[in-house]
Amino acid sequence: MSKALYWFTDDLRLQDNLALNSTLYASSSIMFIYVVDESLFSATNFDHVHLGEKRLKFIQQSLSDLSEQLQQLGYELYVFKGHSREVINHVITQMEIEVVGSHLGCGYDERTAFEHIKSDNGKVRFIHQHNNLLFGPQQLEDKDLSGSFSKFRKKADKLQVSSYVEDTFSETLPLPLVMDSTVTEKYMFKVDGSTANNESLLQGGEKSALDYLEEYFSTQSASSYKMTRNALDGKYNSTQFSLYLSVGNISPRQIINRLDMYEQQHGANDSTYWIRFELMWRDFFHHKAIQKGSSLFKFAGEKGARPLTTFYPQRFKRWCNGTTQFPLVNACMRELNETGFMSNRGRQIVASCLVNELQVDWRYGAAYFQQQLIDYDVASNWGNWQYIAGVGDDPRGGRHFNIEKQAQMYDPDGTFQEKWSSHPNLFSEDVDMVDWPVMSEKHGH
Repeated sequence: MSKALYWFTDDLRLQDNLALNSTLYASSSIMFIYVVDESLFSATNFDHVHLGEKRLKFIQQSLSDLSEQLQQLGYELYVFKGHSREVINHVITQMEIEVVGSHLGCGYDERTAFEHIKSDNGKVRFIHQHNNLLFGPQQLEDKDLSGSFSKFRKKADKLQVSSYVEDTFSETLPLPLVMDSTVTEKYMFKVDGSTANNESLLQGGEKSALDYLEEYFSTQSASSYKMTRNALDGKYNSTQFSLYLSVGNISPRQIINRLDMYEQQHGANDSTYWIRFELMWRDFFHHKAIQKGSSLFKFAGEKGARPLTTFYPQRFKRWCNGTTQFPLVNACMRELNETGFMSNRGRQIVASCLVNELQVDWRYGAAYFQQQLIDYDVASNWGNWQYIAGVGDDPRGGRHFNIEKQAQMYDPDGTFQEKWSSHPNLFSEDVDMVDWPVMSEKHGH
């Protein structure tokens, strides 16, 4: 048995955490850390930061909850700020760590950083598992991911979702591994776990996630989900599970298991299946992100078919500000800027507008979503933007939404547009830029 370190990333929970479970079993003493990576605050992502204020707040709420849970078990959660590779290597060296456990995500940058840390510490045993998938890589073959979602779905419909691990911590726990202040002082980060987010939004944390899971399924909303999921707002019209899934406060397996219980009690229908369907879409994007690697962020995608778009600074700025000629797009963007959230239907509409009406390079829109969304998910965000731009896995070659028709269908009385029309712009309209093409091949995600 060994001295271990568990590095939390996008798996901020104790229940159903496979990598954490395996690390606990492999250690005689253990410590827990989280790193707020400094690189995420640099505007290198098509002129946007990788981590916005609202998502950071949600993460801090989640860390505060996680810290409280660990303290009840006799452990500390050490939260650092710095470059992940530098911080992890420092702790491994100073604490003579023999085992490092971590969730293995689907993001190219995150996976690359993890591989660098492994190569830096050749004598250390690394435990990494997929914590946030319905189906593990061993359940799928390359051919299952070689085409569109429809092909993946046919396979996924036949697969068994594994039961989640409810009790991560066994009766015999490893001893706490305590760090000396001289080791931590260089990188320590003070977590602000206050709940000062917009009151209409959910709060971060595993406890909040599990409470909301029960709250949602205590209503009849799951039985009508297919009919309401395209609504532009409304608490139970969509599940809003994406907020908790994005930081790993809850796993998709836990949602499926709770959905099974709901169906046993209330019966299954097209709407309850559609919740599974959406979770399968999420899994598809995650598996494809692993397969695509850096091509997930390329202008022409995997296929190399370059969209007929470029970068118009003024058009893009107006889109970001919600001051375009399209009232529905403006309402959606103002909601995003103020709350950090937007409905799935809204995301498709504004993305289509940027690509098709404004003819702006889709990567700038994806980067702006990454900066603004609380529920940002690298695979779903960039995968969906590729779909809209016609460089993804969509056999139809892109999606173009008729904005006027969308407004008639989903906001026929203009209530949503009126709700956000009175909200002030969050950004200045004084833009010292000329509306002409600026080609850019910068890498950023």
